Amino acid sequence: MLEQWLVVVAVLLVLSVFGSKASGRLGVPALLFFLALGLLAGPEGILGIAWRDLAVIQAVGVIALIYILFSGGLDTSWSHIRPVLWSGILLSTVGVLLTALLMAVFAVLALGFTLLEGLLLGAVISSTDAAAVFAILRSKEVRLRGNLEPLLELESGSNDPVAVFLTLSALRLLHRPEAGLLDLVPFFVTQFLVGGALGVVGGYGAIYLVNHARLRFDGLYSVLTVAVPLFIFGLTALLGGNGFLAVYLAGLMMNRRDFIHKNSLKRFHDSLAWLMQILMFLTLGLLISPSRLAAAAGLGIAAALVLCFVARPLSVFITLARSQFDRREKALIGWVGLRGAVPIILALFPLIQGVPAAERIFDVVFFIVLVSVLLQGATVSLLGRWLGLQAPMPSAEQLNRARAEVLRRQLIVATIPPGGVVAGQQIVDLRLPSAVLLVQIVRDGETLVPNGSTVLEEGDTVLFVADPDQAARVKQKLETRRANPFFAN
Repeated sequence: MLEQWLVVVAVLLVLSVFGSKASGRLGVPALLFFLALGLLAGPEGILGIAWRDLAVIQAVGVIALIYILFSGGLDTSWSHIRPVLWSGILLSTVGVLLTALLMAVFAVLALGFTLLEGLLLGAVISSTDAAAVFAILRSKEVRLRGNLEPLLELESGSNDPVAVFLTLSALRLLHRPEAGLLDLVPFFVTQFLVGGALGVVGGYGAIYLVNHARLRFDGLYSVLTVAVPLFIFGLTALLGGNGFLAVYLAGLMMNRRDFIHKNSLKRFHDSLAWLMQILMFLTLGLLISPSRLAAAAGLGIAAALVLCFVARPLSVFITLARSQFDRREKALIGWVGLRGAVPIILALFPLIQGVPAAERIFDVVFFIVLVSVLLQGATVSLLGRWLGLQAPMPSAEQLNRARAEVLRRQLIVATIPPGGVVAGQQIVDLRLPSAVLLVQIVRDGETLVPNGSTVLEEGDTVLFVADPDQAARVKQKLETRRANPFFAN
């Protein structure tokens, strides 16, 4: 039995990987292909897999989201998001709240939900999905002008915590109708203060841990960073904070500093995030029974269209009314409001807690996700070109300038003297300029390829590449001796 499951899982993963390649050529988002595979393997598909342990599925989804958000933060440059930081915070807070309220109004007036049930539905689908947005924006087909991409990535990575808070708050009000909105204030403060603080502290703590672990095997650094987001999320949740906010901030803080194997670890977590995205959408497909969804198709599609064409764009225009973005840019931001597996994870909360309208909410959420990925995800590039917001490819002049910058760099040789100030230090601790690359170390007649954890020793001959204005300073730093008369000539 185990062997059969291993084969099934392997085949689904391989099909997902190659399917993502084919989906790019067909203009269909890869996430939709993952969902289709899950449906084919699901209870009414070819394999007939019926997996209904909602608590386990929810746990899998939460773990997947932890790594997606951590990777998103780790791959987000602080210098890129700084110009749009305030706009991103507004979208991830006020924008999410407005979307939830607008969809709640529609759910009450058009879908027949009660007020609290409508608020719950609005909360569940209020945030854009980090996995879906990252997948679309980082594809080769989508290149947006100016600060649009940093803003959309910042929003999608940071607004899930607000959606989680709104969902949990709506569930509290459903179970305790006598509670008022003021009762949620301490919950809100604790969630975001604890989550924000532990995210920042956890990120810098992870840098210190990685840089000072001095592990013998490079592969163990990947294992170490797999544990980091789990620990940060778990500790934050135990202390009453928002763990999703904490792991995203931890990744963001880590990317602000240098640490050992930074580039390789970022690639590792990018791969892990892709695996989590595939896992989430395959799992979503396994949950769905198409025959049961047929009855909810009309209302679900109507809700999806209202979200895509009314609630999301209106919330963006209101939230960014005083921002530097023009109408065309706001229109595109409003369109890149992709919903993905996160609303499905949040829709499992009321199912597990036995909320009477839980199944209807789940059905509507499924159609919202399906329409969002199919309609919005497939047309982002097209709309960007139509609005004149597609970033142009680098010109020949820009490419020539980039080549000239590379060619002007110099290969320099420096020798660590006896009593050198850098002897005994790891390369990552030297805090060299980011443009400086240590290429090779010759030690006792042997050639070493250095990395961030390599410890420099007296007598090492170091070859490095640097710009002319940096080369002299770096060479001087490497060859400086300690201020000790014993080492004087």
